[in-house]
Amino acid sequence: MQRPGLAPGFSLCGRTILAYRCVMSALGHAGHLFSGAAALALLLGLTPRSTAAERVDVELVLAVDVSLSMSPAELEIQRQGYAAALTHDRVLEAIADGAYGKIAVTYVEWAGQSTQHVVVPWTVIADRADAERVVNQLSAQPPGSARRTSISGVLGFASDLFAESSFQGVKRVIDVSGDGPNNQGAPVDLIRDQVVKQGITINGLPLMTRGGFTSAYDVNYLDRYYSDCVIGGPGAFMIPVNDWTQFPEAIRRKLVLELAGPASPQWAAEEVSHPLVVLAQDKPATDCQVGEKMWRDRTWMFDSR
Repeated sequence: MQRPGLAPGFSLCGRTILAYRCVMSALGHAGHLFSGAAALALLLGLTPRSTAAERVDVELVLAVDVSLSMSPAELEIQRQGYAAALTHDRVLEAIADGAYGKIAVTYVEWAGQSTQHVVVPWTVIADRADAERVVNQLSAQPPGSARRTSISGVLGFASDLFAESSFQGVKRVIDVSGDGPNNQGAPVDLIRDQVVKQGITINGLPLMTRGGFTSAYDVNYLDRYYSDCVIGGPGAFMIPVNDWTQFPEAIRRKLVLELAGPASPQWAAEEVSHPLVVLAQDKPATDCQVGEKMWRDRTWMFDSR
C-alpha cells in the first residue's frame, strides 16, 4: 500500500535502506566499526535512553525485621511507624535542606538468610506527595513473617540493591532494625566490614522491647551487640528502642539524623534532646557470634526466630 506523502514508486522501506547505506558509508570513512543493526537503530532513533544516574542526597535502604519473634501487632507498629516518619514535617524538611532536595528510598522486610522481600522498590522522595506514594505502597499489603534472623543476609542483600539502583547518592545508608542477634548465615561482623568497605554506612535500630514471643535466643544487651557487631561506616549510629511506644519517635529521629548528617543543626538539636546511644550494660566488647552459639546450643525443638 502506498504511504501518504510519498512519491509514486517510492516506498518508506526503500528510503530507509538508502539512508542506511549512506550512514554505513559515512561510518566506514570515519573508521568506526558498527554493526548493520546498530547503525540502523541509530538511524531510526531506536538507541536506548541515557543511563546517567539521577543524583540524590541519600540512597537509603530501610531493612525491617519480620522474623517470627515479632507478633502481628508489632509488625503493624513497625509499618505504621515508618509510614508516619516518612511523612513527618521534620523528615520532609531534612530532605528539602539537602543539596539536591531529594532522596531515594527502598523498603525491605527480612528474616532468615534467604528471606528478603522488597516491599517498596527504589523511589524518589522530594516532597510530601512523593512520601505519601511510598506510604501507599507500604499499606498495599500486610507485612510478611518468616523464621530465623540473618542480619548478615540482609546486609549483603541491601548492598546489592545499591548496585541495581538508578540513583547516585552523596551518601549510601542501610538502616537495619531487628529484635535479636544474627543466628543464620555468614558472621555479621565480617559482612558488616565488607559492606562498609564499599562506602556504605550501616545504622541500627535494636528493638529491646520484649513485647513479642520471647525465647532462649534473646540477648539482654542487644544495643551493645548492634554497636559492636552491626553498625559501621562514616557517622554510623544507633537508637535503641526499649518500648514499642518509643518506636514512632525513634524512627523519625533516626531518619532526620541520617538525612541531615552530623554537622547539621538538626543533628545538634536531636543530640541535645535525646542521647543517640544508651547502652543497657557496661560490658566488654560483645561476642558477635552469640546468636549462632545460642542456636547451636539450643535444647528445644521449636524456635521463633
